[in-house]
Amino acid sequence: MFRRTYLALTAATLMAGPAFADDHSKDIVDIAAGNDSFSTLVAAVQAADLVETLKGEGPFTVFAPTNEAFAALPEGTVEDLLKPENKDKLTSILTYHVVPGKVMSGDLSDGMTAATVEGGEVTIGTEGGVTVDGANVVQADIEASNGVIHVIDGVIMPK
Repeated sequence: MFRRTYLALTAATLMAGPAFADDHSKDIVDIAAGNDSFSTLVAAVQAADLVETLKGEGPFTVFAPTNEAFAALPEGTVEDLLKPENKDKLTSILTYHVVPGKVMSGDLSDGMTAATVEGGEVTIGTEGGVTVDGANVVQADIEASNGVIHVIDGVIMPK
């Protein structure tokens, strides 16, 4: 089951690739909003009032979970996080997916850590494919006017 889901996610992400092709004039939010694979992420960014921040000058590196990544969370988790009373928790989770600066895939090394905007650190793995806190990077180096997006297949949580 996991393998089938992973293969389907990989295929869907690869097919989504041309939607990201070399449009450096768009910022991180505009790129995400322009791709249906990120509708949950965009809704979460809006609910957390992070749109203007992520449209800012940056640069930012965003590890962007797909809709499928959010759907893999326990049932009701996303709906609960989107409630106004959970804005602080949602903001913490989302800012854990953001690293200050523009970090391209060529800059990564196995075991390195990167400080997140949330305040914690993510751990990068490069053995057998690139991972961020265990989530697979399924598409890397989507350049934006204010940083870079790396698409991941899981939602990573602050420790």
